[in-house]
Amino acid sequence: MQIQFSDAIPSDTRITAHIVSEGGLPDGLDATTREGARAARFKGGAGQLFETFVAKGGNVMRIALAGAGDPKASDDVRAAGLEKAGAALGAKYMTSGEKSLVVDFSDSGLDSDEMAAVLLGLRLRCWRHDAYRTKLKDDQKISLETVTVVGNPKVLEETWADTSAVAEGVEFTRELVAEPANKIYPVSFVHRCQERFSGTGAELIILDEPQMEELGMGALLGVGQGSEQPSRLLAIRWRGGKDGDAPIAFVGKGVTFDTGGISLKPGAGMWDMKWDMGGGGAVAGAMLALVKRKAKANIVGVIGLVENMPDGKAQRPGDVVTTMSGQTVEVLNTDAEGRLVLGDALTWTQREFKPSRIVDLATLTGAMLIALGHEHGGMFSNDDMLADDLLKAGKNVGDKLWRMPLGPEYDKLIDGPISDMKNIGPREAGSITAAQFLKRFIENDTPWAHLDIAGMVWSDKPGRTWGKGATGYGVRLLDRFVRNTLGA
Repeated sequence: MQIQFSDAIPSDTRITAHIVSEGGLPDGLDATTREGARAARFKGGAGQLFETFVAKGGNVMRIALAGAGDPKASDDVRAAGLEKAGAALGAKYMTSGEKSLVVDFSDSGLDSDEMAAVLLGLRLRCWRHDAYRTKLKDDQKISLETVTVVGNPKVLEETWADTSAVAEGVEFTRELVAEPANKIYPVSFVHRCQERFSGTGAELIILDEPQMEELGMGALLGVGQGSEQPSRLLAIRWRGGKDGDAPIAFVGKGVTFDTGGISLKPGAGMWDMKWDMGGGGAVAGAMLALVKRKAKANIVGVIGLVENMPDGKAQRPGDVVTTMSGQTVEVLNTDAEGRLVLGDALTWTQREFKPSRIVDLATLTGAMLIALGHEHGGMFSNDDMLADDLLKAGKNVGDKLWRMPLGPEYDKLIDGPISDMKNIGPREAGSITAAQFLKRFIENDTPWAHLDIAGMVWSDKPGRTWGKGATGYGVRLLDRFVRNTLGA
C-alpha cells in the first residue's frame, strides 16, 4: 500500500476519512454527516467507525469518521487510540473494492506524531500474507492501493519517513513468521535478510556449521543435527553510533520449525511451530527498522537458526553436549531446544561484540502461555534498570511485558547429576527455570533481559493493528527501547 501526501483533496476522491477524538465532531463536516453520527451514537471512541454517503458535485461520496479516543489521555493511551483509528479504517476499506482512500487531517487538530500514529495503524492493519492464496473471491482480495494524506504534508512527510521504517520492520517480521517451514529454514532465512539489508549499510556476518563446530557450539549444533537443513548463525551489525562505543545486542531464537525432535510434540497443532522462530524474526525486523531509519546507535542483532527434526542422526534424550562457554548440558528433553540455541548464541555475541546490554527474545516455553496468555510477554532480567527500560518501552508501543522472578532457589532445579546442568527442570516454574538456564551464559554480569514471547508472536483473532496471524510483536518494543535509552 502506498501512502502519499497532498495539499488538497483530489477531485476524483470517493472516500474521505476524518479522525475524530472524543468530545466533538470536526467543524467542517456537513450537517447530514454530523446528524448521522449523532444518531449512530458515534462519540469518537478509540477504534469506533461511522460511515455515511453524501451527494457532492453530482457525485455520491463516502465519508468515514474514525474514533481516536480521549485527547487528554496519557501519551501511551493516546497513541494506542490513534493507531486504533487508523486500523479501523484499514480493516473497513482494505477489501472494500475501493483502490484509494483520502485521510483528511486538516480539521483533526493532531500534530505530526499523532497523524503518523494513525497512518501506522492503518498500514499495519492492511498487511496480510496472501502469497499462497489462489482462489480468493473478489470481495476477499485486498483492493486498497493508495492512501492520500491531506493536511500539513511537508511536516508529516518527515515524521512518516521515520515511522514507516518501523512499519517496514514489523512487516518483515510478520513475513518471516507467517511463511511455512518449507519456505523459511535456516539458509533461506539468511537469504531473506541478505535481500532486505542489501544496500542499507548494515553488515551481515554468517557462520556455517564447520565454523560453529570450530567455535565449540555443541548445544546449537546438537539441536539441528537431525535435520537435512544446515544450521546457521546470523549477525546483523549496525554502526550508527560513536566509534568504540559498545553496542546493544539483541539475540533471537530462530528455530524455523520445531517438531520437538525425538521428544516429539503431539501432532495436533504442530503446524504452529513454523513460528518458533518468532524471536529471531523480531530481531531481524527490529534491526531492519533501526537500519532503515538510520538510528544513531551501535546495535547488533544475532539469530541462532536451526530446524529441530526427529531423524536417525538427531540428538537423543540423555545426550550430553558441550556449549561454546565450556559448560556441559544433559539434554533430558529435545523439545527444550531453544535454550540450547540461545546459550551458544549468547556466548558468541558477548565474546565477539562485548555488548553493553543484551536482550534476548524467544518463543521459549508453553508455561509462559499458561502464565500470561496472549496479553503480555514474560520478562526476566538480572538488571533493574534494563528491566524498567524495557517495561516502559513496551508500554509506550503496546508490546506489553510482565516481569517474572529469577533466583538461586530456581537455579538449583536445573543442576545436573552428571553434567553442569540439565536442559529442563521439574514441571513447576518451567519458564523461570528456562530463564535461569540462559542466565548461566551471561558473562561478567552484563545487564541482560530474556523475553519469553511464546504467546505474542501469533494471534488467532484480529488485534489492535493486526489481523489473524503473525503480529510482528517485539519490533516496536526494541525500536522504542533504543529511542528511549539512547535518544537514537
